Amino acid sequence: MATPHFSSALPVPAVSPAYPMAKPGYGKRSAPGQQPRTRNDFALLPTRERYVAGFVDHLPDGAEMSVKQLAKQLPLYGQQAISTVLNALSVAGHLRRVRCSVGAGDETRWVFRTFWSRTARDNEWWNTYLATETAARTAAPAATAEAPASPDLAAPAEPPAPTPVPHQRTPHQVLDAEPPAPEAGPSPAYLALARLGRDDHRLGLSADDCTTLEPLAAKWLDRGVTTDYLTSTLTAGLPAQVDSPVGLIRRRLIDKLPPHLPATPSTAANTPTPTRRLLAECTDCGRPGPPEALPDGLCHPCHTTHTAGGRPSPDPTQIAAVKAHMANLRTLLKPV
Repeated sequence: MATPHFSSALPVPAVSPAYPMAKPGYGKRSAPGQQPRTRNDFALLPTRERYVAGFVDHLPDGAEMSVKQLAKQLPLYGQQAISTVLNALSVAGHLRRVRCSVGAGDETRWVFRTFWSRTARDNEWWNTYLATETAARTAAPAATAEAPASPDLAAPAEPPAPTPVPHQRTPHQVLDAEPPAPEAGPSPAYLALARLGRDDHRLGLSADDCTTLEPLAAKWLDRGVTTDYLTSTLTAGLPAQVDSPVGLIRRRLIDKLPPHLPATPSTAANTPTPTRRLLAECTDCGRPGPPEALPDGLCHPCHTTHTAGGRPSPDPTQIAAVKAHMANLRTLLKPV
């Protein structure tokens, strides 16, 4: 008589035929050279991580990989739990999040992908593979244009040209009735800030907020990044609730300012296509960087928090609010 085998692992949920796919160029990408699927895949992972890993492994390439969507499909766990699981799977060597620039000129934008490997890989393998992926994209740039630029992220329209002076005017009349110069439209930095609230309601900024933060955002664009890159960095890894959008955006604009690259001389029109940059992205907070600077797919602060049990420093504003609240409670408890 066969002895039944009871496993502590939860059964892998079936992937719904209606599971949403990401836009072309986004979503899940399977890494090459994986071992065939077996029943013992992810056996060394904890139950929760094994459950989510089995589900992700069965998703087709191009499937949406956001924390929100995975939590919606896996009702046993909330978004915070799914985020923690993805961090663990990144450390275990099963996934890496990346972003890559595609397009050319004003239509350059960033696409986001989650590379997945059923077979756990070490940091050296991932670094080599992502470097190879970058080289492949440079050799075949046409293959990267997988989707047209989003109209919401297109460059702002040029201001209207001034009304031409009628030919019948005399030079004296032209000087006396010079047409007014057209008013300059909002800067790309201002528009990028104004659109943050449209993309995510937690980051809604007022007109005064956008004007205040515009110089900080303009520094990013002056350093050669696109508005897509700026927007994606400001919206990555947001907390569930944002009490002060302007404070959070100001902090990120200052802390995550990209390095200044020296200006390059102008090139002729027949210059070869520039290298398509591929940046790894911290699985936890979304901070971009070269793959070798993100061991286990995590930036240094998140890696410390995850592997060494460290904790991020608390927000001084929250500390002050807690102290004020406790002082108020002590006042209320005092005998009259």
